[in-house]
Amino acid sequence: MEVEVKGDLEYAIRQLKKKLQIDGVKRELKRRECYEKPSIKKRRKSAEALRKLRKYNRMKNRY
Repeated sequence: MEVEVKGDLEYAIRQLKKKLQIDGVKRELKRRECYEKPSIKKRRKSAEALRKLRKYNRMKNRY
């Protein structure tokens, strides 16, 4: 991942953090810090799928 720095370093850091958040890198690192039981992993994945489905339906209903 690259962030082009033109002058303000603080701005470049904010842009990098924003890109990392959008890509989900930060969430992935936090998730890998400790072991996750298979039952909890299954529950998390189903919750993520449900969230994505709800978001898709909201976007579909807008247009």
